[in-house]
Amino acid sequence: MASKSSRGPGVATGGSEAEEALLLPEHGAGAPPGNASVLGAVFNVSTSVVGAGIMSIPAAMRVLGVAPAVALIAGVALLASVAVDFMLRYTRGTPSYAALMGGSFGRAGAALLNVFIAFNCVGTLTVYLIIIGDVMSGPVGSGEAHAGVLPEWFGPHWWTGRDAVLVAAAVILLPLVLRRRVDSLRYTSAVSILLAAVFMLITMGIAVYTLFTGTAKMPRMLPDFSTLASPFELFTAVPVIVVAFTFHFNVHPIRAELSKTSDMKSAVRISLVLCSAIYAAVGFFGFLLFGEATMPDVLANFDRSSGSGVPQALNDAARLSYALHLVLVFPLLHYSLRVNVDELLFPGRRPLATDTRRFVALTAALMAALYALAIAIPSIWTLFQYTGSTFAVCISLIFPGAIVLRDVHGIAKRKDKAMAAMMITLAVITSSIAIASNVMSSINGEVKGVNAVAS
Repeated sequence: MASKSSRGPGVATGGSEAEEALLLPEHGAGAPPGNASVLGAVFNVSTSVVGAGIMSIPAAMRVLGVAPAVALIAGVALLASVAVDFMLRYTRGTPSYAALMGGSFGRAGAALLNVFIAFNCVGTLTVYLIIIGDVMSGPVGSGEAHAGVLPEWFGPHWWTGRDAVLVAAAVILLPLVLRRRVDSLRYTSAVSILLAAVFMLITMGIAVYTLFTGTAKMPRMLPDFSTLASPFELFTAVPVIVVAFTFHFNVHPIRAELSKTSDMKSAVRISLVLCSAIYAAVGFFGFLLFGEATMPDVLANFDRSSGSGVPQALNDAARLSYALHLVLVFPLLHYSLRVNVDELLFPGRRPLATDTRRFVALTAALMAALYALAIAIPSIWTLFQYTGSTFAVCISLIFPGAIVLRDVHGIAKRKDKAMAAMMITLAVITSSIAIASNVMSSINGEVKGVNAVAS
């Protein structure tokens, strides 16, 4: 662990330029420079950001209203940028989030981060698989109410069922999850962002069509307090947005493969602006399209019962585009899951990518566990709310803030510590209120907040 007086070689000890110079070495000790471009990093960061969380943005907008929801999206994106800046400034030696936590809080801190990232990734990847199964085969227990694409097209058969669809998805995913370099996923990441944009454009097109035909009306700009049992239910939307911007565990793998690692800050900022625009557009047009009937997973609204009056082919295109997007996002998040589980279970071993037996065995074990969870659990959207209030908020806000407050390198300015303290305070307060609101709703047998759907 570096002392507070440690400085990089050849770096002066005074002035802002000196501080910037010592904050981040170009590469880890002894690591060769990568050859990834800024554009490739933007695609990979954006793919890490835009995942299943986007499906709940319209429901969050239904709870908050358009104006507060857009403000919350911008605010969380800004905090994510600040958190990543903190992480990059404190990176030393081996470039990984776990090493960063270990440098500030020892082995216990690194292990805690590994556990939180593993649980967050497992939950998110299971949600991905559940959504893919819901889109292709229909939600479990929904019957014909919300049929999947395959049963709608071909009728009910064994090969249109959930188990068969998930096995087929495994065949598609296997070559991608076996990639050993994150930069090798840059092309699939680019396609995934394109598919997210296609989904956004289809949603926007359907929404504008329904607006002009009079089957939809402009959504609320502010919350409707008459539908809330308590104003505290507004806070249930916060974890959804936090989950939607939780990508911090992919920062170091993507940064390590840049030809100039100092470009990572620019790549993150470009990605956050791009993803914020996508989130705001999908949220607005999804809420405009389905109004107070917007479901927690807006993809479930795109079926024969959507009432949009547009050809079913467009509804199917919206669902399929995003299902394929999740297929392409899956390997990038699985990469982070595998790295963190390996760091937790096999500390001090040689790099995972150089140990074929350990790499393949760990990949197979994780894939088997994820598919077992996706088949066994019909829906984990409520669990997704709790992970957003716990694991995701710690990974994206609390841990980066704690690293700055710990300040083992003695480089934090007063404004940095003030910002870190504010991040932690906001995260703890909003998450505590959201968890309490969800718990009380569960105890009272009510469905409130983001998970509620107006009748």
